[in-house]
Amino acid sequence: MVVLQQSSSANMAKLLFLIIILTAVGQMTQTMYVPSIAAMATDFAVQPTYLQAVMAAYLIPYGLSQFIYGPLSDRIGRRPVIMLGMAIFMVGTLAALFAPSFEYFLLASFIQGSGTGCAGAMSRTVTRDCYDGASLHRANSFVSMGVIFSPLLAPVVGGYLSMAFDWKASYVFLLILGALVTLAMFTMFDETLPKEKRRNERVWTSYSYVLSNRQFQGYVFCLIATFAGIAVFEAAAGVLLGSVLKLDPTTVSWLFVLPLPGYLLGAWLSATLSVRIGQRNLFNIGMATLIIGAVVIVIPGMSGLVTVVSLIGGGFISFIGAGIIFPAATTAAIQPFPNHAGTAGAILGGMQNLGAGLATLAASLMGAKDQFNLGTVMLVAAVLVVVSILWVRRRFTSDTAMTPSL
Repeated sequence: MVVLQQSSSANMAKLLFLIIILTAVGQMTQTMYVPSIAAMATDFAVQPTYLQAVMAAYLIPYGLSQFIYGPLSDRIGRRPVIMLGMAIFMVGTLAALFAPSFEYFLLASFIQGSGTGCAGAMSRTVTRDCYDGASLHRANSFVSMGVIFSPLLAPVVGGYLSMAFDWKASYVFLLILGALVTLAMFTMFDETLPKEKRRNERVWTSYSYVLSNRQFQGYVFCLIATFAGIAVFEAAAGVLLGSVLKLDPTTVSWLFVLPLPGYLLGAWLSATLSVRIGQRNLFNIGMATLIIGAVVIVIPGMSGLVTVVSLIGGGFISFIGAGIIFPAATTAAIQPFPNHAGTAGAILGGMQNLGAGLATLAASLMGAKDQFNLGTVMLVAAVLVVVSILWVRRRFTSDTAMTPSL
């Protein structure tokens, strides 16, 4: 196995910076509209709860498109795939700006997600091209920590733009950001998959090889459940704060970002504790934190309540758990595939975002009058994380017991 180790900390910093800003475009698009939900609902003459479908319309193609970008990048390289995806994203953003109806806006969101799916696939693939083992975990943790600033910044920027102009100003901002990031990737990003390492095998062969790995199966399911819980919170929290509690867009934007530093803390803990306490204990902490956060949200909801303290506090706790689990599970899932990094990254990102998109779509149909539905979905997601991790551990123990000693 040949792993391209970066020659210096400066090269690593440059690579991670480019990955972070590329991924940031997709992350900001996902949450920037949240403070403007009430205004958008008025303009499109729909119920505010319907605006949760915008996130679903974005996340589903964001996930599905990665199944194309990943194997394609294994054949033609990472750089061309990034350029293609960003071009599609900018077309979708233009369409969102001029959408004459809510249905057309959902279509534009679908196109945006189809484009930024390249970032979801490449953010996992490029790090695997360049790092291995503990270095890979550290790189994934740094990416997670860096990426969290984009959804933290996006609602704040979106809230101020909505107050100063209107909700469409957010999409003008995204169009300019997308163009700048595309220019940066074109001029600064060096191809991480040399021609001699590119694979021309059939796509299904690559998928079969990756999906047959039991460790990969378990960690993919873990990531799907974790991201589904977080995505449902992001989709529902804006509705609860803006349409149920009737808070203004600026207040919604600031409250919305308060849980996000929890993810930053969790990612930092994941990077620093993995060697000290081991992966098993690290996952135990992450799973417990996810469950506690969901319980904090669901209990007031059982009485039909929406309270800022329980909603934001429970979200903060849940985000800590997600920050711990994401880099650890991503590293454990993709580690076995140095020669199929594009395919593994595509499945990993595609499945977790597709699952999150379906979860947010289901949540939008359930309605958001109080915290109960949100807390219940997050609790179910946390339990599924526990089940998937226990399944991986059982499989690992079983496989170890069946392996003859030498």
